[in-house]
Amino acid sequence: MASSLTDQLFEQLSGAPLQQISSQLGVGQAQTAGAISAALPLLLGALGRNASQPQGAEALFGALQKDFAGAGDLGGLLGAVLGGAQSRQTNGAGILDHVFGGQQPRAEAGLGQATGLGGDKAGQLMKILAPIVLAFLARQMFQNKGAGTLAESDPSAQLLGSILGQEQQQVRQQGGVGGGLLGAVLDQDGDGQLGLGDLLRIGGGLLGGKR
Repeated sequence: MASSLTDQLFEQLSGAPLQQISSQLGVGQAQTAGAISAALPLLLGALGRNASQPQGAEALFGALQKDFAGAGDLGGLLGAVLGGAQSRQTNGAGILDHVFGGQQPRAEAGLGQATGLGGDKAGQLMKILAPIVLAFLARQMFQNKGAGTLAESDPSAQLLGSILGQEQQQVRQQGGVGGGLLGAVLDQDGDGQLGLGDLLRIGGGLLGGKR
């Protein structure tokens, strides 16, 4: 089975990018790596849910095409985000608002509890990662066409929705912190079926397990 988008992007962020994010957050690299490995499936899974609706897929496809198709390498974009550059490409807060809507505080609190970062630093991490995730998706869709990557057919909103839908399924099947958070954040609709507190009690040992 091909490695998931989450795994591919995590690999691209290891090394220097991980060190930069770690020093920006002021926490150790091992904890930062654990938090990134939980945040990426949460972000990609939430995008998958949004793109499961045709209008959601079209909106995301349009944003990737307009703002991220020429974003350049991920390291350069990360530098711009960490350096506080103001642009549509680096606006992590705006991206998260579109991705999670009213569930954003729940996502940040859950990630903060599950990884030990706390809500504020978890929110900061997600703001850093959100533009990186979109730039990575744009590269998959538009820059690598035919090179044995995802966009072997012409890029389209439908293809993007399909790719992200598969990723969301994979995240849920793999479980781990990211998959558990995704379920708790996206499926929780006030019915009391699965609260983050329950999830975190169940998953107390998750950080020692697989991503």
